[in-house]
Amino acid sequence: MTTRSRAAAGQVARATREVPAAQADLGPLPALVGYALRRAQLAVFQDFVETMAALDVRPAQFSVLLLIERNPAINQAQIGEALGIKPANLAVMLNALAARGLAERRPGARDRRTHALRLTATGRALMRQLHARVADHERRMVERLGAAGKAQLLRLLARLI
Repeated sequence: MTTRSRAAAGQVARATREVPAAQADLGPLPALVGYALRRAQLAVFQDFVETMAALDVRPAQFSVLLLIERNPAINQAQIGEALGIKPANLAVMLNALAARGLAERRPGARDRRTHALRLTATGRALMRQLHARVADHERRMVERLGAAGKAQLLRLLARLI
């Protein structure tokens, strides 16, 4: 047997011993709240990302844009606190949104040391598109759960929060 054929035989032997991911023994993981939440989050985010791909908007970006839309002149600290985003991460995100022409910073009316955040005309137009897509995304998620299931899930999640 040549060196190459021994290597190939070894790869085949290893491959036959490996357990495919779908058949892996997950042990207690599926019964752990954190694991189940994370897997559910991944499924929801995957659908969201696919829904928003053409508009190049991620879940956290949508949340920030929505807060700016609903709270004109909100500041960065308020957004960070409301969404649990670290200041440095939020600053990077706001810079990216500003670079895309979606949001702008203006000196605060009460405290000129802070910046009031506002959507630009481009940002407002994007939000109209995003709202329609979010409605489609949410409809797909509710189809999986049913209306009563959604209400129950939100109640249970609120208890954890």
